[in-house]
Amino acid sequence: MQADPNPSLNRVVLASGNAGKLREFSALFAPLGIALIPQGELGVPDAPEPHCTFLENALEKARHASRLTGLPALADDSGLCVDALAGAPGVYSARYASLNGGEKSDEANNALLIRELAGRTDRRACYVAVLVLVRSADDPRPLVGEGVWYGEIARTPAGGNGFGYDPYFYLPDQGKTAAELAPADKNAVSHRAMALRELLAKLDRATR
Repeated sequence: MQADPNPSLNRVVLASGNAGKLREFSALFAPLGIALIPQGELGVPDAPEPHCTFLENALEKARHASRLTGLPALADDSGLCVDALAGAPGVYSARYASLNGGEKSDEANNALLIRELAGRTDRRACYVAVLVLVRSADDPRPLVGEGVWYGEIARTPAGGNGFGYDPYFYLPDQGKTAAELAPADKNAVSHRAMALRELLAKLDRATR
């Protein structure tokens, strides 16, 4: 589809089919007069994620959605990076166990992570999120927001909120894991919250 050379940001494709992300991002973009449309409603399939960095994968997804719709697009990529594992699982966080012969599930991912850290004293880790907004598929200056949430990997899980590695992601300054935080509290301080604040600040400057 031919891209509009002067695209409006009134309608933006969300390069994701995740209903939770749509609710969260829609609420935050609405005050700016921006309506987010999930890519599935426009017939856009998931993009490949072949890269080894969060930025490249997020950009791939955003350009893919924009190219197939002719609209501006928003995408994110995120994961857990553990210092003692040279940054793993990184961009493969959601597929960590399945890429190592296990099933694709949060439980399997967490079990593998704890096995890999057995006997290690360095438990430092961080959650990373990168958000990318492109105004067209070939936008030479995409808007990028990055958030890094520092913590460490607990030896035993705690908490029933959140998802992914949250029960093991311990926050020393909070004295609890990400899964022990109330959802509203997590959404105010998480890696995604940081990335979104940075992106929205850049978007505000770009649209003045």
